[in-house]
Amino acid sequence: MPQPNPFKPVVLCLSGHDPSGGAGLQADIEALLAQGCHAAPAVTALTVQNTVDVTDFRVLDREWVLAQAHAVLSDMPVSAVKLGMLGSVGMVDTIIEIMQANPGLPLVCDPVLRAGGGGSLGKEDVGFAMRERLLPLALIATPNLPEARILAELPTGSADECAAKLLPYCQNLLITGGHGDEADIHNRLYCKDGSQHDFTCARLPGSYHGSGCTLASALSGRLALGEDLVSAVRSALDYTWRTLRDAEKPGHGQYVPRRLPLDFCS
Repeated sequence: MPQPNPFKPVVLCLSGHDPSGGAGLQADIEALLAQGCHAAPAVTALTVQNTVDVTDFRVLDREWVLAQAHAVLSDMPVSAVKLGMLGSVGMVDTIIEIMQANPGLPLVCDPVLRAGGGGSLGKEDVGFAMRERLLPLALIATPNLPEARILAELPTGSADECAAKLLPYCQNLLITGGHGDEADIHNRLYCKDGSQHDFTCARLPGSYHGSGCTLASALSGRLALGEDLVSAVRSALDYTWRTLRDAEKPGHGQYVPRRLPLDFCS
């Protein structure tokens, strides 16, 4: 009988389901497989979306999410937790309950508030609840600049201005810069010790569905494997850039990152 593999870290992913397969839990699963980790996906919300935009979503009942998380945590040695779409203040509080019952697990928080096409994936007060109550429990938050502006309540703020507002609430903060139009993308990691680390990559043509999910999942996987934070961020950013470079366009909207190699199943 096959024995449990103690060398393949388990990452609990709490996020929404995207039926197009570009973002959400499918992105988490694929990105974590690529890091050599096992993804344990727990659904927080169901969405109606495709590569063009999101048109509706429904947040699951608290009891269902708690039961999913308990089923995984009582069975598997979880090494990290990755958060994606939560969708409501009630779900923010549900995640807080899970994390407070499991202190010490590194938490990567991807504050998903809008889909790549611009549609909302959370009610107006979700960002405030995340900033005030959830970010303090996270090892790192990974907002893009538009998300950082929502969290910081600075509609036109720069990355540095948003970081100054958000750092009192979180240990470490990675603000990604892919939503501008500069030739190079500048991503900046703000650490709890006051240090900053810049990561620059060439901008790729096109618009991508699920890039933030891919990055946060890869980062949670690298942390689960034991990498230090700065190295894990660098590894995750490099991996994500490659998935965008090789992205495919299965629908009429955005490109979808190729998170697994073509010969993965050969």
